[in-house]
Amino acid sequence: FSAGMAINGLMPFCNIYSSFMQRAYDQVIHDVALQKLNVVFCLDRAGLVGADGATHHGIFDLAYMRAIPNMTVATPMNECELRNLMYTAQLPHKGPFTIRYPRGKGESTDWQKPFEEIPIGKGRILREGKHIAIISVGPVGNAISRMCDRLQNEGIEVGHFDARFVKPLDDVLLQHVFSKYEKIITVEDGTIVGGFGSAVLEYMAANNFSAQVIRMGIPDVFIEHGTQEQLTLECGFDNKCLYCTVKRLLGQKNVCDVETNQFCFTFIKPSAS
Repeated sequence: FSAGMAINGLMPFCNIYSSFMQRAYDQVIHDVALQKLNVVFCLDRAGLVGADGATHHGIFDLAYMRAIPNMTVATPMNECELRNLMYTAQLPHKGPFTIRYPRGKGESTDWQKPFEEIPIGKGRILREGKHIAIISVGPVGNAISRMCDRLQNEGIEVGHFDARFVKPLDDVLLQHVFSKYEKIITVEDGTIVGGFGSAVLEYMAANNFSAQVIRMGIPDVFIEHGTQEQLTLECGFDNKCLYCTVKRLLGQKNVCDVETNQFCFTFIKPSAS
């Protein structure tokens, strides 16, 4: 229906739960993307949604949407970015455009500002650091910013970068990160199988960079019931796990319990000592 509207010159915003869009994957490809139609897919309840259980978590959209040619895939960090991305997506000749956002409360109250166009595929430098770079995508970046403040107070300077777009990636931003940092963590509220972190690894390999990259997000399992906070902890990309991961990457031992959950520290094993 949205494709038909777009063919006739209208600008449809197709609003569907992330998990329900899985059922329309073939139509997204053949009815919209193949024809480069101007349809904005607004994927509600993206990421972990809590008590609805495994059938309703919107954890696959970053992976399955980025695989479609002609598709732009964006995930805003806050309400202002969401408004500006929706404004940007309806401008002329943007083609198929996916914007995903989570269930839950917002982060800011001062969000009613004039619209601004966001350059497609352009991320943001939130802070520079010396030791480790964290590249986040979506609203998980808000908690990470607060964690970086804590680390700053401990004398650990962590760079934090908001990718904003999973497709296309910000090549300039990633070149800067890989040229400056040897230890990089990617964080996303989606499956790490084929998701944002995988896209970053693809960029690293294609451009002959070398770094220690750890992907944090939702593991390759179906996640059951629980609050969003409980499930984020269970999946091992909450701030406690991220904080401990940063510490361990810097060689600081015995900073936390590796048995916090089965997914935390999947890629950083404790030393024999």
